Amino acid sequence: MTTTADTEIDFASITSSSAPGQVTLSGVSKLYGKNYAVRSLDLDIKAGEFISLLGPSGCGKTTTLRMIGGFEYPDEGEISISGTVMHDLPPHKRPVNTVFQAYALFPHMSVTKNVAYGLGYAKVPKSEIGTRVGDALGMVRMKHLADRMPAQLSGGQQQRIALARALVNRPSVLLLDEPMSALDRKLREEMQIELKLLQQQLGTTFVFVTHDQEEAMTMSDRIAVMNGGSIEQIGSPAEVYDNPVSAYVAGFIGQQNFFDGTVRRAAGHETVVDFRGGTLAGSTPAATLLETGSRVIGAVRPENVSVTSGSAEGPNQVSATLMGVSQLGSYLQVVTLTAEGVKILARTSRGLDVPTTVGTPVTCSWPASAVKLYPTTDTSSAGPS
Repeated sequence: MTTTADTEIDFASITSSSAPGQVTLSGVSKLYGKNYAVRSLDLDIKAGEFISLLGPSGCGKTTTLRMIGGFEYPDEGEISISGTVMHDLPPHKRPVNTVFQAYALFPHMSVTKNVAYGLGYAKVPKSEIGTRVGDALGMVRMKHLADRMPAQLSGGQQQRIALARALVNRPSVLLLDEPMSALDRKLREEMQIELKLLQQQLGTTFVFVTHDQEEAMTMSDRIAVMNGGSIEQIGSPAEVYDNPVSAYVAGFIGQQNFFDGTVRRAAGHETVVDFRGGTLAGSTPAATLLETGSRVIGAVRPENVSVTSGSAEGPNQVSATLMGVSQLGSYLQVVTLTAEGVKILARTSRGLDVPTTVGTPVTCSWPASAVKLYPTTDTSSAGPS
């Protein structure tokens, strides 16, 4: 496969005139009728970073993106880009461009004319348009298709043209609203890598909206997990994966085994929770103070669960029955069920000694350090496990 490095591009000349690209949202709210789509949102996006707004439908991520782009105006709060307050400036007067889910290419125009379309409105000299279009097509490796019509392009190629059209104006900030949702899995994974490499080479601020946590984890410098119009947690992919601040984030980022239980003992760095069919022992204090007798949700990631046909060591051991084993590329996914009907999912590397016969009695175990505990009031809805 051809790489971006195969195309000789003077990236310095492309980005030299760009504004810094810092985006600041202060107390931003958006109402539709009496309902808040976004509520009192504060967000500081660093110049040149790749940040993803992640969450389910209706969480406010697309509304936030549209307000940055000028397609919606906030009812409260302030948005500034590169230090300039946007107020009610329309999209074409902001130093941003947007790539939407629907690529919206003009079907009657060639690739070249699609990419060049916005330069005319920007009053770029005709002598410069050809060079800038060529540079933009080179960035997305589409120069060889410059004379084709959109109907002659694949979905992935159309997406590249949409990117080139957005980048040709040299925006300080590029907004991307789930632009890869229509692509098949293999092409989507390839484009994730290429998009991140392109962003690093350009140094442009990318704000990416997605409901796909793998997409966000693959490309982002930081992820803002949104829930109910607010940001539940923001941090690097490693931070939100390893240390989710709520059961909602824990469930939305990656898979989890969730256990509803009651705190039996909470002292120092040890918390013991009784759940249906067993106990959970955590070696780290919960994010909030947990009192004896309080209801909690425990979360354990499948990759931290070991499954053996005999007994195991450590404080967290649960007897179960093996229900199925699936081979998923480089690892195995093991599904077990306790006598009380609690499903426990494990993921382990292929080649390890793992029981594979359905119906085999097994022991599931995990270290105390792998247990995360959250108050039940913290879970208005734990994300999908």
